[in-house]
Amino acid sequence: MKRLNNFIGGEFVAPQNGKYLDDFAPAIGEKIADIPDSDASDVEAAVRAAKAALPGWASLTLAERADWLDRIADVLTAQAQTVAELESLDTGKPFRTARDVDAARSISNFRFFADLIRNRKAETYEMSDAHNYVVFKPVGVVGLITPWNLPLYLLTWKIAPALAMGNTIVAKPSELTPLTADFLAQVVQQIGLPAGVLNIVHGTGPSVGSPLVSHPDVPGISFTGGTVTGAVVNSAAAPLFKKVSLELGGKNATYVLHQRTNTNHHFCRYQQ
Repeated sequence: MKRLNNFIGGEFVAPQNGKYLDDFAPAIGEKIADIPDSDASDVEAAVRAAKAALPGWASLTLAERADWLDRIADVLTAQAQTVAELESLDTGKPFRTARDVDAARSISNFRFFADLIRNRKAETYEMSDAHNYVVFKPVGVVGLITPWNLPLYLLTWKIAPALAMGNTIVAKPSELTPLTADFLAQVVQQIGLPAGVLNIVHGTGPSVGSPLVSHPDVPGISFTGGTVTGAVVNSAAAPLFKKVSLELGGKNATYVLHQRTNTNHHFCRYQQ
């Protein structure tokens, strides 16, 4: 039985309250792991670690940060089979889908943004009386909250550009599918990513997501999930004038019906 811990300041640490949640494999209905049932104290520790790491990470050149993204992609490529196995176990999706979609896209997310910043050209605009420069700066510590359906795919889709542009991160993966987020933490520890640049705090939305969104030292939030929760996120972030990215709603819900003679009736999809 796996016991996951939070990844804060480059180390795996137990939740400060000592509480854990059960993680089940949906395809077989069996418990496969204990995951931290973290709270605001763990979020606070992760934000402090990310804030401390920010000056050093932001001071790296684009080429240096691109090299770090490629190092992460290198290990994910070498461990693609493991990523697919974990994702299939944790989400219940077919192994082939986890391999060809989730694992593959997680790698390409890091490759894409490494290539983007490595080849970025300076932007300047001439006027008759002025010379204008476009300057890109990190937002700072950003909070990333991801759903259960594409765990590592969507987590890396947020992590890669945030790291590329010099931000440090506190991420909250879904408590329903935490295994590949934990694996990614192992990868960044293995390659020696500077401590505090990427922090992962496991737990529920009310206990972890809420204090992360409302934290005054987290000026940027990216959330993917339900529309109702997104409205709560936006309401909490707005008074602090945070930069917020919301990807909300869903489609292609699948209803599993009683078995029929005609296999075409086994599954019915409804698109919003």
